[in-house]
Amino acid sequence: MNCVTCQLKELELELTEIRDVLRCILHTIFFHRTLSLVRPKDVDCDFLEITYVQCGLPELEKEVDEKIDLFIAWVEKHPNRRSQVCLSFLDEKHKHPGWFVNKTERIYWEQWFISLHVMSPKRYSKSNSSKGLSNIGGDALEETSLRRAALESSINEVLFQIINFANEKKDHIPAIPDRIFNHEIMIPSSSDSVFGWNTDAFRRVLNSGHPYSL
Repeated sequence: MNCVTCQLKELELELTEIRDVLRCILHTIFFHRTLSLVRPKDVDCDFLEITYVQCGLPELEKEVDEKIDLFIAWVEKHPNRRSQVCLSFLDEKHKHPGWFVNKTERIYWEQWFISLHVMSPKRYSKSNSSKGLSNIGGDALEETSLRRAALESSINEVLFQIINFANEKKDHIPAIPDRIFNHEIMIPSSSDSVFGWNTDAFRRVLNSGHPYSL
C-alpha cells in the first residue's frame, strides 16, 4: 500500500496564533477523515475570524491540545524557525514472528504536512494604557490587522485545500471498521533538524512504498 501525502500551504504566524491555527487545521482534517458517527460542533477561533468544525470527541480534542502544547514549548525554545507538524493515518497489523515476540507493523496510508513559520512579533513602544492592542500606535495597529487578515485568508486557502484533497483522494483509504482511523501527530523534538524532524524518523515515515515495523 502506497502512502498518499498532502503538503499544505505554509503559514506565517505568531506564537499567540499557533493554538488557533493548529486546532483549526487538525480538527478539519479529522472531521473529513472520520467514519464514526459523530456530533459535529462549530468552533470559533479565539484570535482569528474563522469558524471550523470539530468531531465533538473529547478524547480527540484532548490529544490535539496536548500535542499543540508540546509544539508551542518547542517553538518557544526555537524562535523564528520553520517547522512542520505531520498528521499520519495508519493501519496496524500484529505479527507473531516467534514464540515470545509480538511485532506490530505500522502501515501509513495518508499523511498531512502542516508547514508553519512562526515569527517573533514586532516590538512597539507602549503608552500608559494597560490594554493589549490599545497600546500600539495607529500605524502599528493597522499593520497588525493587515497581517492577521492575510493569515486568515491563507488559512481559508488551506481549509479549501484540505476539503478538496479529502474529497478527491479516497481510493487509498483501507476498508476498516466504523471508527476514527488509527493516527499519530508528529511534532518537533529537541534533537530535530531545521524543519523539526528527527532524520531517521523522517526517512522511515516518507518511505511510503514499504511499511516499516516498530
